[in-house]
Amino acid sequence: MIYEYPDLVAPIRQGDIFVGLPRVEVSLADIAVLEKDDSATKRQWREIALQGETVTAVLPVRPVTAIVATQDCDATHEQDITLSEVRPFSDVYPPAANASTPKAWKNIITQHARANQKWFYLPPDERIGFNDKMAVDFMVTLRVPRAELESLRDLRRGRLNDLADEHFRERIAEFFRRYPYDEWYPLDPDELKTYLDKYPDAEPYPWQQVSPAR
Repeated sequence: MIYEYPDLVAPIRQGDIFVGLPRVEVSLADIAVLEKDDSATKRQWREIALQGETVTAVLPVRPVTAIVATQDCDATHEQDITLSEVRPFSDVYPPAANASTPKAWKNIITQHARANQKWFYLPPDERIGFNDKMAVDFMVTLRVPRAELESLRDLRRGRLNDLADEHFRERIAEFFRRYPYDEWYPLDPDELKTYLDKYPDAEPYPWQQVSPAR
């Protein structure tokens, strides 16, 4: 498909896919802090932050699959490398759960991919370990030390080929430079009414309100 399988000694580059990397789950409410006697105390993060403390905390960590988002030149020199998590496609893009035909998937992979800049599609590949359709979730990132990731290159299962990597690079750029706006703002009241049938949470703007008849 769209993958390559680099040698173990090949340098890390953008588009490399790793398995078993740690994703740390951090709560901004209660957090378990280790005291000097190694006992754990539950404290509020607000309290810790306002006091400017440095604490040792107990945090849940789980292994995830992730793809290198850092550019090639930085991936060979910088102290840290940024990766984006890879998850089953329907987890990243829930509407895909209803897709059951090649035509439906064709529309999602082509048309929907152009409109939705928050994910990048990855097809199945047994050698990498993708038994189902997967997606890169640009909203979820991991930062790991470069030198330590280089020592774990045996966890690299593959990488995007040149064509896919160019597309991946552009999608990352599109994601971070996208302009967020409410797409319904230029609709007139009648058009907005139709829009609200499908997206009821959209908040009308003042100029879209219909003045009551006198």
